[in-house]
Amino acid sequence: MTTTYYTASSLDGFIATEEHSLDWLLSRDIDAEGLGGHVAFVADVGALLMGASTYTWLVRNAGEDAWPYAAPTWVLTHRSDELAAARPAGWADADVRFVAADDDEALRAVHVEAAAAAAASARTTVWVLGGGELAGRVADLGLLDRVELAYAPCVLGAGAPVLPRRLELALRETGRNRDFVIAAFDVVR
Repeated sequence: MTTTYYTASSLDGFIATEEHSLDWLLSRDIDAEGLGGHVAFVADVGALLMGASTYTWLVRNAGEDAWPYAAPTWVLTHRSDELAAARPAGWADADVRFVAADDDEALRAVHVEAAAAAAASARTTVWVLGGGELAGRVADLGLLDRVELAYAPCVLGAGAPVLPRRLELALRETGRNRDFVIAAFDVVR
């Protein structure tokens, strides 16, 4: 079982603009089935740990689309009722759980539950989706195993950082997928 922070980044290390926009990312060309592509990665995801801002962005941009993930998802938030009420109709069958995990023990418990769900599905990845702060908290607890980044050919200048803390990594793989430079790292413990 691996816990992986998989995301895209501008060259200067931001995952979203200061306004939480991903327009800079969605205009880029990538082969979803190629190296570092979404399809290949998601195929092995058995559970997701998601930040509330990422969930909110998905709600705002979903339209009538179905929930995009088959695996159970834990959204870490203090706004459970508000976020649950905002759930689009197409997400009625989605396995999305809203949890507050303010302290280390609560976050560890959520991670254990997510890892158990991933193992039960015979998949080997818990995906930390969205939010460098969430990925940083998971890393602080020694629970993060990998960081996989797709670097887009742009500079944002400011915004939400990939990881707002120090973390030692060992380069595992690099390559190119159309507009993106792909880099995969193992977390050094």
